[in-house]
Amino acid sequence: MSLAVSKNIEKKKSPIITLLRSIVQHRWLYVLAIPGFLYLIVFKYFPMWGLLIAFKEYNPYSGFWGSEWVGFKYFIELFESRNFYIMLRNTLAINLFGLVFMFPLPIILALMLNEVRHEVFKRINQSIVYLPHFLSWVVVVSMTFFLLSTDVGIINKLISEFGGETVMFLSEPNYFWALLTAQNMWKEAGWGTIIFLAAMAGVDPQRYEAAVVDGASRWRQIWHITLPAIRPTIIILLILRLGQMADVGFEQVILMTNPLVTSVSEVFDTYVYTVGILQGKISIGVTVGMFKGVVGLVLVVLSNYIVKRMGQEGIY
Repeated sequence: MSLAVSKNIEKKKSPIITLLRSIVQHRWLYVLAIPGFLYLIVFKYFPMWGLLIAFKEYNPYSGFWGSEWVGFKYFIELFESRNFYIMLRNTLAINLFGLVFMFPLPIILALMLNEVRHEVFKRINQSIVYLPHFLSWVVVVSMTFFLLSTDVGIINKLISEFGGETVMFLSEPNYFWALLTAQNMWKEAGWGTIIFLAAMAGVDPQRYEAAVVDGASRWRQIWHITLPAIRPTIIILLILRLGQMADVGFEQVILMTNPLVTSVSEVFDTYVYTVGILQGKISIGVTVGMFKGVVGLVLVVLSNYIVKRMGQEGIY
């Protein structure tokens, strides 16, 4: 009887013992991981206590714990604000433009680069399309100004030379979302190809050789070999992109905004800046950030569930 009990005790302890042995065996790997764990704890998990500010009448003089608890007051104030639906519309519209036009572009560009057989020419093209990513939004917006402004813009000067009327690209609300999307496409499309090119590099070359033997054209090879091979990568990036539907690049929007396009440029990020920082209403700023986080979480979970139901691999 005692022998059976001791065996059961050993079985219960065995997972812990196995874990400890694994930690000791791979101790240097865990030592290397310590900075990453500390970064997550200090900069990701510990600041989550700050979300409580959304439920408080935060006063810097009273401190975090001394501020008055107000519950969902600022959430109600946010949802009842007349600007809420305008901000929601603008944020979703800008992200939908990016999802439709920007998301497929790196895939198409990666497929084109993958088909280039001359290695030197391929590397040169890769370097060229990567370069805009390293430019700041200040530079990109300045270039847009010098291209499209009514007084010094090159495009408007060309239109005037051919007898046309100048177009107010930068102050016309109908052009604002398209301009943001075009800037993102030019700046980030090349950088986005890195992940897809890496996925394509993992495709077995023998599959292409077999397709050539079977008489498949280059287009058929892309459609039946390359695209199915990178489908999991596309799905994962799409799910993560949907999780950012409530986020818009603050720096880009604030630099492109002017009083004539406020109706289409007011988004949650600029609202946090103007109300939360400039007006000192920190609680409402945290409330907006928490709302964005919840929306992103719901979209990621929902899209991952749909992908799983379709028989594909999700992110978890």
